[in-house]
Amino acid sequence: MASGFDVDLAVVGSGGAAMAAGIAARQAKASVVLVEGSVVGGTCVNVGCVPSKTLLAAAGARHAAATNPFTAAPTSAGGVDLAALVAQKDELVGRLRQAKYLDVAEAYGFQIRSGHARFIDPDTLSVNGQPLRARAYVVATGAQPDRPELPGLDEVDYLTSTTAMEQQQLPASLVVVGGGYVGMEQAQLFAHLGVPVTVVGRLAPRAEPELAQLLRQVFTADGITVIEQHATAVEPTTDGVVVVTDNGQRAAGQRLLIATGRRARTDGLDLAAAGVSTDERGFVMVDEAQRTSNGRVYAAGDVTGAPQYVYVAAATGRAAAVNALAGDEGRLARVDYTGLPSVVFTRPQLASAGPTEGEARAQGHDCVCRVLGLDDLPRALVNRDTRGAVKLVADAATGRLLGVHALAEGAGELMLPATYAIRAGMTIDDIADTWAPYLTMAESLRIAAGLFRNELPTSCCA
Repeated sequence: MASGFDVDLAVVGSGGAAMAAGIAARQAKASVVLVEGSVVGGTCVNVGCVPSKTLLAAAGARHAAATNPFTAAPTSAGGVDLAALVAQKDELVGRLRQAKYLDVAEAYGFQIRSGHARFIDPDTLSVNGQPLRARAYVVATGAQPDRPELPGLDEVDYLTSTTAMEQQQLPASLVVVGGGYVGMEQAQLFAHLGVPVTVVGRLAPRAEPELAQLLRQVFTADGITVIEQHATAVEPTTDGVVVVTDNGQRAAGQRLLIATGRRARTDGLDLAAAGVSTDERGFVMVDEAQRTSNGRVYAAGDVTGAPQYVYVAAATGRAAAVNALAGDEGRLARVDYTGLPSVVFTRPQLASAGPTEGEARAQGHDCVCRVLGLDDLPRALVNRDTRGAVKLVADAATGRLLGVHALAEGAGELMLPATYAIRAGMTIDDIADTWAPYLTMAESLRIAAGLFRNELPTSCCA
């Protein structure tokens, strides 16, 4: 550590990006401290991935029992003890917070210091009023649910994706404003637990249109009312709330959940004092090396407006730490987003890797695409669940696979081989000629690739 500094690297935050930065720093034999003003672990383990997905799994198990297609093997779905489900979720969160964050920090030998962090000047961080001078800094404070400018919202006790997962009782009915991944997951979570749900907003706005249309049909079959209009006002009522849309339609429910996006969590950090610039939405601006407008301050994860997945946070956190410690020496680490996968944990799952058809064309590709309905996939047929489709996007000139998009049970599991194929530069012919195990969802990639050669029906394995 250079003289005059308390530590080589100070990281603000303790989530996925911060932990990755801390681990990378220790692997480089540097001293590092993480500063956390709230609960250790950040969004993913505390209020994001882990809690939402375990509750979605519980709701999905109940819904699967209620909609069991195998009538000769009956199942049933009774009432729901939400408080017990939330307690079970909290136990898992606590266990993972200890095992994946606190124990990991101890194993690598870095401290997670509790306290409020604030920049005093471009070179100094204050923690609970005490100066902390580091050779470099990484801001990894994450993001939080945003609050839209919606007239009447202040007059109701609305839920966010965070507070919704802390409820002890199911609402009599629920209106969700926002049709993105958070809104869709929360809508299905409560619907599958037996709550009448209305979604206000465009459903799956970034998905391939063929898949978004199929998902609308799924939501309708689940009993979810979808109003694909813009919410313009909220009105409290004697027994709940009404959301008014831009064409005057009114959606009523006992509770309201707002899922209209996320904003950077930088309150109280005083980035201006550090000379760190933010964009019009408050996200920290970084270059390809994760460096901010202050050459000694780097940023990583959701606070930068990067794709909000914990694996992206980790990748950017590692790059930020490596570059912050290396300075201008050597080759800078950069994050390659080629083939980036994503999963929305609806039932069936909505997943993708690489660009959509529209995005690929905007990038200058002359595209050719094929869509495989799940009624042509043996695994889906034996499961008696053919809801969904798989779409492949390829470059017309080279045949190289550009994107894979799927709505299917277990669609997320398809995205790892899809990402491998995209990053390896495989062509549609390569995928069509590669072995695929029969009666798996992953076989859909080979069958869909075969459609580029021949769109006539195929035999089971031909």
